[in-house]
Amino acid sequence: MTDMMSRIAGAPITWGVDGSPGWGHLMDADRVLGEMADLGLKATELGPDGYLPTDPGELKAKLDHYGLELVGGFVPAVLHLPERADKELVYVGRASRTLGGCGAGILVLGPGSGLDGYDTSIDMSETQWAAFLDNLKQVIGIAADEGLTVALHQHWGMAIERQEHVERLIAQSEVEFCLDTGHLYLGGADPVAIAEAAVGRVAHVHLKDVDRAMAEQVRSGELPFRQSVIDGIFKPLGDGAVDIAGFVATLEDAGFDGWYVLEQDKVLDADPAPGAGPVADARKSFQYLAQLSL
Repeated sequence: MTDMMSRIAGAPITWGVDGSPGWGHLMDADRVLGEMADLGLKATELGPDGYLPTDPGELKAKLDHYGLELVGGFVPAVLHLPERADKELVYVGRASRTLGGCGAGILVLGPGSGLDGYDTSIDMSETQWAAFLDNLKQVIGIAADEGLTVALHQHWGMAIERQEHVERLIAQSEVEFCLDTGHLYLGGADPVAIAEAAVGRVAHVHLKDVDRAMAEQVRSGELPFRQSVIDGIFKPLGDGAVDIAGFVATLEDAGFDGWYVLEQDKVLDADPAPGAGPVADARKSFQYLAQLSL
């Protein structure tokens, strides 16, 4: 793990920036990028549609100013509903051109549920699974035309949410994965076991830790997901119930050479004081990883 720290990136959601309707206060992009750079992060993801410039030249100039690369972006798309597929694939194409034009290598695919937010779980029918898998192949092709690898992101409140969903994709598709330790744990999976099962197909990683008690409340339906984020379900690395050290060791031992993204979902109601808020948690996570890499 000697070069692991050169592969640590940030994500705007760690600073509370999410595109979901009514998510919360969005910090200014220049402050977010500046705090990433000050931490020693080497790169960032794109964030929600329109948060950073969509013109590749403008975006590259902004990131160059902070000494950051663009490693990828979270692109939500509803693929299991035929009536929405054409519009969703157009959006995937536009996002792919932005990502590819700025030298990113990864399109992080969020398999949308078709509902607003992430509070409601769904189960796709067999017909919807067939549509999903067919449209997933199209997404992989669209991204490949721009030099991108699709990394499917299992996520609470999306179409791919639980361990059985991930296992079905491993068996029935050739898509690569963005493994998110927090959402895997929240969905009832063992992140280390999934890392082992998906060996050779992990293209990207989101790292977050999880409060055990709140995770149980979300799974039971007692606590809505968005409220759990407001309440602080996601913790700095090392402060929660996820075996982050075991997960990272499993990937590194398997030869993973991609990016680890600090992605601790947050909801903000206002700008935090300088040096406080999201950057303090991100610094703690960065220092935790530095200890692992020794």
